[in-house]
Amino acid sequence: MTDPVQPPPRPEDAFRPHSYDGIREYDKRLPNWWLGTFYVTIVFSIVYWLYYFTTRVGPDDHTVLAREMTRIEAAKLAAVAKLDDATLWQMSRNASFVAAGRATFETTCATCHNIKLTGGIGPNLLDQQWIHGGRPTEIFHTVTTGVPAKGMPTWGPVLGTKKITEVVAYVLSYHTTGEPIIIVPSPTPGVAASPAP
Repeated sequence: MTDPVQPPPRPEDAFRPHSYDGIREYDKRLPNWWLGTFYVTIVFSIVYWLYYFTTRVGPDDHTVLAREMTRIEAAKLAAVAKLDDATLWQMSRNASFVAAGRATFETTCATCHNIKLTGGIGPNLLDQQWIHGGRPTEIFHTVTTGVPAKGMPTWGPVLGTKKITEVVAYVLSYHTTGEPIIIVPSPTPGVAASPAP
């Protein structure tokens, strides 16, 4: 049996001509994985710079901070144990609450109150005339308990406190604190409330 042919011995790796404190450096090319990572990092940094700082397609730091502060404030307001008028007004000025309330309103309430809140089967929610009280807690109570005699369902068990709070915040976002509240008599059942001009 013959011995397998041995590969020729590798010549010793070449050194670079310089030496620092007796330390010599091999004259070798960097590994491909390292070079690939380096080039990908360069390309990423150029794309990042173009996206955020040159074309301004991506959100700037101020926008990201404002969005995060809104989210944190919404979480704090949602944790409030007792809902009062002041808290509901604060929620109506928070973009997170208003956006969530809009989504619920459009899928649940718009059928009767119109998607623009101008009324239809249900009363107009944009003017300052209210049938069951226009203070934030009164609106919350009306949505929660409903007005079965007038055809408005009891939404409390269906939506829950969180969603009702968001809907009230959405409605209040069209109003201002301290505006006059005009109590009007309830319209006749089955007759649509007249929309705002």
